[in-house]
Amino acid sequence: MFDAFREDRRAIEGLPIRLVIALVIGVASLSVMMNMLSGIQGLSTTELDVRPEPEVIGPGEESLELTVVGADGSSVADATVLVTAGSADLDGVQTETTDKDGTATVSVEPTLRANQDEGTLVIEVKPPAGSGYVDRRGNTKVLVVRDG
Repeated sequence: MFDAFREDRRAIEGLPIRLVIALVIGVASLSVMMNMLSGIQGLSTTELDVRPEPEVIGPGEESLELTVVGADGSSVADATVLVTAGSADLDGVQTETTDKDGTATVSVEPTLRANQDEGTLVIEVKPPAGSGYVDRRGNTKVLVVRDG
């Protein structure tokens, strides 16, 4: 029985026309669905933002309360926040992980150079693994101001 199929060299010419049409439509539909799925996956990421409290601090030891939120304003737990030197100096990188309320408390001790009246600290977010969150845009910077 299978010998007849092995001997037939007509490829799809030997198939009924309805089966050929169904095969072509099936392949085209599958291609469209795969493109849609990959497009949805790319759109499903949500940008994170950080809300620092306070936004303005002085040089010296300070405590920052950083709340990580999604685009809809909901808090994000288990995100890692990094506070680094911007135009203000900071000894190293300060990191902390957000709690179930999306808040992390970070202790910083920024300094300003001799003739510098103000500077900034930069905040970055590393989203929780497998969460669909991203942090591509810049976040709110903390302003460090010398008392006048």
